[in-house]
Amino acid sequence: MSSGDILLVDDDPDLLKLISLRLTSAGYRVRTAESGETALAAIAVRRPAAVVTDLRMPGIDGLQLFDAIHRQHGGLPVLILTAHGTIPDAVAATQRGVFGFLTKPFDSQQLLQKVAEALKLSGDDAGRGDAQAEEWREGIITRSPAMEDLLRQAKLVAESDASVLIHGDSGTGKELFARAIHRASPRRDHPFVAVNCGAIPAELLESELFGHARGAFTGAVQAHKGLFQAADGGTLLLDEIGDMPLPLQVKLLRVLQEGEVRPVGSTQAIPVNVRVISATHRDLDAQKASGQFREDLYYRLNVVSLRLPPLAERREDIPVLAAHFLRRLAERYRKPTPTLAPDAMALLVAAPWPGNVRQLLNLLEQALALATTSMIPATLVQNALKEDAAALVPFEEARKSFERDYLVRLLKITGGNVTQAAQLAKRNRTEFYKLLQRHRLEPAMFKEAKT
Repeated sequence: MSSGDILLVDDDPDLLKLISLRLTSAGYRVRTAESGETALAAIAVRRPAAVVTDLRMPGIDGLQLFDAIHRQHGGLPVLILTAHGTIPDAVAATQRGVFGFLTKPFDSQQLLQKVAEALKLSGDDAGRGDAQAEEWREGIITRSPAMEDLLRQAKLVAESDASVLIHGDSGTGKELFARAIHRASPRRDHPFVAVNCGAIPAELLESELFGHARGAFTGAVQAHKGLFQAADGGTLLLDEIGDMPLPLQVKLLRVLQEGEVRPVGSTQAIPVNVRVISATHRDLDAQKASGQFREDLYYRLNVVSLRLPPLAERREDIPVLAAHFLRRLAERYRKPTPTLAPDAMALLVAAPWPGNVRQLLNLLEQALALATTSMIPATLVQNALKEDAAALVPFEEARKSFERDYLVRLLKITGGNVTQAAQLAKRNRTEFYKLLQRHRLEPAMFKEAKT
């Protein structure tokens, strides 16, 4: 049997040792905790594949532990051990969502069977030690319990054909996550096709998705298969679905409902068998409420919703991501793999990361290119972070900076002549003076500079 990570929780050290031996001999990796409080700390460090806990414990008991786990890790199966006198409690617990319970003294085979069922439910029955089983999540580097929980949900939903909507800020890796779902699905041997709905002009997007017939429009010298046909049998990622124009949303909904596409300029419908995954950084609920996104399409796409956390919510991943990116970049540039100085790593971990994982990769590439030693110093990281911060200032700050620079240029051109400067800016003198006062600019300074 392949290994899986099990957390055992019991205030009885002898029972902990006994169950641990049984599970270890069956090939599982086992961690133990003698209280509910210790168990929650252990889960925060590394999310297990399943939890086996006693019901009656001082402090946080088994049900309270389950409630705490369920709030943060809804897909983490919990098995409860109970004495005969507390069987009604255990039955009530299963109604609340506990995976199952075993009575003491427990039967070893029954324990192993329940644990195997729990691991299958959590999507970890193959075991994290099996390299082949991990291929589906290739490229997703994490030790964050929240991300591990999300990956298990992704693997579970991959087995079905349910439409998935991935929410996440720009740079969080939405396409990478969609590819992982495809690789974990029965469609893995068929195409994965991605299209960014916001990067293609609206008038071309319909043809790109559904194809077009020869002569459908000027320049259509031959028939063109759309991306739905290209992805037939596999998965189509509609990235930035929130940017899709409303008229095209109607046609997309029809394709999803009928399972066939009609190329632009054609009267013949073509059947397609495609699993659709959508992704967006926009608030689709707000767009739906304002009429910018069709409600019927929203519910068709949002059968299962997964939210990718921003990098600032998974700071424990920054060191492992940095090490991974530096190895990859060093290979590309044919350089020895550098390390980060401890104070440089501290800067990375503390940074705000508005650009998320993509920003981290870009920063490390810059640091590697400029590094002159095998250790990247804090100064390089600090300078790169300052440049990023300057490029990502708040809108109001950017507007004020532009206004000030613009006014300075006008006053330099006119030598401090406010009348001429206002004419160039196509503003009246009173309004122009107000702008100068707002930015504390004195026209006389520029008259002096001209002489």
